[in-house]
Amino acid sequence: MTVIVRDLRPEAPGEVEAFVRVRRLALPFMVSTTRSVVHDLAHARPEARYRQLVAEEDGEIVGTAQVGAAHESPRPGLGFANVYVHPERTRRSAGSLLLRAAEEHLAAHGTTRVYSWVLDGPGNIAFAERHGYRASRSAHFLRLDLADGTLPPLQAPPPGVELRTAADFADDPRPLFVLDAEATADEPSDVGAEFTDYEAWLEETWRHPLLDAELTTVAVVDGRPAAFTAAHTDGATRYASGMTGTARAFRGRGLAKLAKNASLHRARAAGYREAFTGNDTGNGPMLAINKWFGYEICATEVRHVRELG
Repeated sequence: MTVIVRDLRPEAPGEVEAFVRVRRLALPFMVSTTRSVVHDLAHARPEARYRQLVAEEDGEIVGTAQVGAAHESPRPGLGFANVYVHPERTRRSAGSLLLRAAEEHLAAHGTTRVYSWVLDGPGNIAFAERHGYRASRSAHFLRLDLADGTLPPLQAPPPGVELRTAADFADDPRPLFVLDAEATADEPSDVGAEFTDYEAWLEETWRHPLLDAELTTVAVVDGRPAAFTAAHTDGATRYASGMTGTARAFRGRGLAKLAKNASLHRARAAGYREAFTGNDTGNGPMLAINKWFGYEICATEVRHVRELG
């Protein structure tokens, strides 16, 4: 069997569908659609050096990789390569070939350190170690049964707090950009991110096809967005928390929890059957909040890193 690695061809019939199918089989805890895959590729900025690679075996896509530079990090030279292979097609060189192509691409554009998320299993960890990667931080995937589980009761906002949706900010989403940028800057990570380009945020985040403006919920205090939970959906049965955060001046008041609870209740009413989220394993407060909602840990990923050159 011959395996080749090449770029995803969005225009080829059925190819994006195959990309999404393989990635979901390998990583069933993430929400993606054909529209989101095409959007990510079409709207990536040049400095992102973004590529979506596929491993093809005798005409069938058996592996995928998402590769790019961490261009929003204040530290130069960082990149990522996340490789996922069809669970029934492992140990047939697809993963190694994808990773080699990813590293060559990143190195050619000045990347000196590559980060890769690896599912916490013996085979996956061994694969990363064989290719020179060392483990760093880890994160949990969590799942909530929206269809048959029990959500905490809805809570009325405290005096001075109003719950709105992202759709209410359609005419001027800049206040949500400011809030998102502040929350993202404080998110636990070994690859920091700084949002400074509003137009890029509009294209990559605000207009992203996964973002559900009606379910994305914002806690507003005296007219100012203070906390939010971004809802990503596949338009069918799956809901995911894209980001949940609070402005520094309003932390410790339970506003993000309030917003997320309202969003989950409305998601269930809209027919979504399962919700996913992710937390750094060291983020005890957020893990406790998600346990309160009824989320359960369903898998763990370990971030691995390798120095190039």
